Amino acid sequence: MRPLRIARRDGIALPAWAGVHPVLQRIYAARGIRDPDAIEHRLARLIPPQSLGGIDRACELLQEAIKENRHIVVVGDFDADGATGTAVALRGLRLLGAARVSYQVPNRFTHGYGLGPSLVDDLAPLAPDLIVTVDNGVAAHAGVAAAKARGIAVIVTDHHLPGDTLPAADAMVNPNLDGDAFPSKALAGVGVVFYLLLALRGRLRESGWFASGTSAARAEPDLGCLLDLVALGTVADLVPLDYNNRVLVEAGLRRIRAGKACAGIAALIDVAKRSAATLCASDLGYALGPRINAAGRLEDMRLGIECLLTDDASRARHLAETLSSINAERRDLQAQMVEQGEATIARFLARHGSDAFPVGVVLFEDDWHAGVIGLVASKLKERLHRPVIACAPAGDGSGDLKASGRSIAGFHLRDALAEVDARTPGLIGRYGGHAMAAGLSLPAARLHEFAAAFDAVARRRIDAELLDPVLHTDGELLPHEYDLDLARQLRLAGPWGQAFPEPLFDDEFAVADWRTMGATHLRLTLKHRAVAASLDAVMFGGYTGSAPPARMRAAFQLAIDDWNGRERLRLLIRHYEAAQGG
Repeated sequence: MRPLRIARRDGIALPAWAGVHPVLQRIYAARGIRDPDAIEHRLARLIPPQSLGGIDRACELLQEAIKENRHIVVVGDFDADGATGTAVALRGLRLLGAARVSYQVPNRFTHGYGLGPSLVDDLAPLAPDLIVTVDNGVAAHAGVAAAKARGIAVIVTDHHLPGDTLPAADAMVNPNLDGDAFPSKALAGVGVVFYLLLALRGRLRESGWFASGTSAARAEPDLGCLLDLVALGTVADLVPLDYNNRVLVEAGLRRIRAGKACAGIAALIDVAKRSAATLCASDLGYALGPRINAAGRLEDMRLGIECLLTDDASRARHLAETLSSINAERRDLQAQMVEQGEATIARFLARHGSDAFPVGVVLFEDDWHAGVIGLVASKLKERLHRPVIACAPAGDGSGDLKASGRSIAGFHLRDALAEVDARTPGLIGRYGGHAMAAGLSLPAARLHEFAAAFDAVARRRIDAELLDPVLHTDGELLPHEYDLDLARQLRLAGPWGQAFPEPLFDDEFAVADWRTMGATHLRLTLKHRAVAASLDAVMFGGYTGSAPPARMRAAFQLAIDDWNGRERLRLLIRHYEAAQGG
């Protein structure tokens, strides 16, 4: 396995953009932006909802349900995308006049993923007339059939990749269906349901639902009030931030910075010790999203959804504190499981050497928690730079395993599972996901068979250069660009995220001083050859038991330390190596 190396992105020289810092121009160019309009994230430039396939039929069913006062039950998912999508669906449908709306979310440990027959059975006391799935359903053949057998209509809203066949839903809205002409395939589940609400509002407007002077008169709602939730779910789900998603996320961030976040998001910001006024996408991804996700991983996602639905600030605070406590428990459990995985890897390498190490890695421990395996796979994928699938007992007495995988760029994980399934029918149970993440189930007795099959597919599909871990940077900064004002601009210039990465720079520094923070973090004082003042730097998780080199080449972000309300420039180091000759 090869060590991580730093490489600079190729930038493209552009004519000067008035009012845009030269460093930002270089960063945008390296991310493929050639037109200044592409950094103007105006809601008016969103792709029209009418271009999303299946949306007309879904709106027709929802319009009938609202006007005839039918009971609509939203079935979400147990991650942050599903939780925010569920909250958006409930809040939005109520704003549009639905009087009978409730929700249900599957329990990871009793129902499994998505709309399944057991969840449909548990919905019976609610007597739903219409089920609307959010962030699930594209593979729910049995669940949709069970609902239809009970006379319940089903609208599927999802963004996951479809299988060879689709469930017999009454309507299906998913930009990733074969033949769907919607230009952005990157919408998260929360984005799909938000688009459905936009289209439904238009249909209701045309029908006179909001017309003044009628018995059904009501004010047309501003669905922009839901954009803070859309932003949170989009960033937390790690979907690519293409232009359309950046518009949605930026609009949500503007609401939050203006003090207009819903009570739940405001409370989550507070317990995470972030500032609403300067909140950025990374705060959504690393501080708020994990707190919502923790509920579905270890407890019941209803805690997260209720936090996002309540308008009572004190209740939101109580729920946010509960979620924060669960998240702390999740972090501890995750650290233990990652340590176990690393020990297993070290034993394998000691016995067999790196040449025998799998390209597609499958790990299992009989005491691993099924709610945390995806995070373990993600951490180990980062360290190994190869696709990793982590497995845990299903815990339902079935003898099955639940598994969650994370991939590297260039290896489509969901397609790889499809190939394993085609080559060895019956080896995998249910599976689904995306290029970079997927989930599945399999019999525990066939774990070794699956591990060999997955590794074989990975070896066929992954070229050797894809296993070379590279950290791409935006090059070096000029001496005068180590500047607090530039750091402020970079913080708010995104939104940065998946497929639109945060600005990252690199250069060589002398280490004038260093010390540890806690057990694993580094605090450093660095000297740059052309910068007069010393530079404060921090690297979280950077202390491995030995001193950093006297001279280092570091990849870093230009960040802001706002401890005690005073802003100071700080370098946030992502990786370092000994400088040549250092």
